[in-house]
Amino acid sequence: MTYSSSLLRLLDERGYIHQMTDAEGLDALAAKQVVPGYIGFDATAPSLHVGSLVQIMLLRRLQQAGHKPVVLMGGGTTRIGDPTGRDESRKMLSDEVIEANIASIRTIFERFLTFGDGPTDAIMVNNHDWLGQLGYIQLLQEVGTHFTVNRMLTFDSVKLRLEREQPMTFLEFNYMILQGYDFRHLAKTAGVRLQMGGSDQWGNIVNGIELSRRMDGTEVFGVTTPLLTTADGAKMGKTAAGAVWLNEDALPAYDFWQYWRNADDRDVGKFLRLFTDLPLDEIARLEALPGAEINQAKIVLANEVTKLCRGAAAATAAEATASATFAAGGVGADLPEITLPADGLNLIDALVEIGFAASRGEAKRLISGGGARIDGEPVTDEGYHIDGAKEVRISAGKKKHGVLRPV
Repeated sequence: MTYSSSLLRLLDERGYIHQMTDAEGLDALAAKQVVPGYIGFDATAPSLHVGSLVQIMLLRRLQQAGHKPVVLMGGGTTRIGDPTGRDESRKMLSDEVIEANIASIRTIFERFLTFGDGPTDAIMVNNHDWLGQLGYIQLLQEVGTHFTVNRMLTFDSVKLRLEREQPMTFLEFNYMILQGYDFRHLAKTAGVRLQMGGSDQWGNIVNGIELSRRMDGTEVFGVTTPLLTTADGAKMGKTAAGAVWLNEDALPAYDFWQYWRNADDRDVGKFLRLFTDLPLDEIARLEALPGAEINQAKIVLANEVTKLCRGAAAATAAEATASATFAAGGVGADLPEITLPADGLNLIDALVEIGFAASRGEAKRLISGGGARIDGEPVTDEGYHIDGAKEVRISAGKKKHGVLRPV
């Protein structure tokens, strides 16, 4: 389909579109007026991770195309927990923790979006402001009549959980109702006409569209993005060492930069289109680089994404550290480090403490497999003791490097 609006052309060219509820209707609306669109994020941690970055970039594209991004923080729905893709209930968080998480997450969005009072400036809202005011009887009467249990049981978030014979609380069962109510509330009070999200949110988005139509007669739209995985089939944002967090205090800038630098060759073009603002013709040139030259494209990718998420200075420092560590065989200033006790440290404990192994067992496997190095030399002795009197470089495989410094 050929789109007339700059919004859908941009999303289509960059690879963000998986499903739309009414492509022609949304295209026509976006071509004639500013469209406020939102994505919801629950505040279950102080930082979002790379798995949320495609949605953050989707809001950025919305603003770049001349429309209004609305960041919905789930201060209310975080108290319930989205059951989508989960086998167990989320733990309950206190009001204070949720508020602190929202404040921390806002700093991420402030790097990607322009906030303010203008017609296309981004705003951040908290669904606890309205969900917290809803009485239970009111919710049942006004909203509950528009949902059937028959249909709710067909949604993947419910069906998969039941098929696995994993319990789902009545609290979680209500999540989709509240998410649908969010869309209806934002459409009514803030003129929001579009909800966006990952492909796993399609059913919840459709619920909100139908609720707005039934309760208010409002025409609203939905767009979902493709399920994003790496070329080897791994879920985006997950590594053997854990989640790739967006906030600096959750993951050092060097580790964040290195995640992108280590991208699979086959993912470089896709990631450049989704996660950077580089022109498409430049991206086409970079992804076509032959052989080992593709590594230059990966450095560009790492720099561009790190600039957006952490700032230009962080990207420059991370690249300099990588250059010193890999090209010159030295020790970059941005590498992770730990302090050695005066009497030294066992290699197994050092690998765990610096974060290169999740457990002692994993550290032992790394050592026995020849993946552990001290100052570039392989160490296969599980009992190896690191001298506490001198600085050494510790490595796990070819891509993880750190520094052990004496007291």
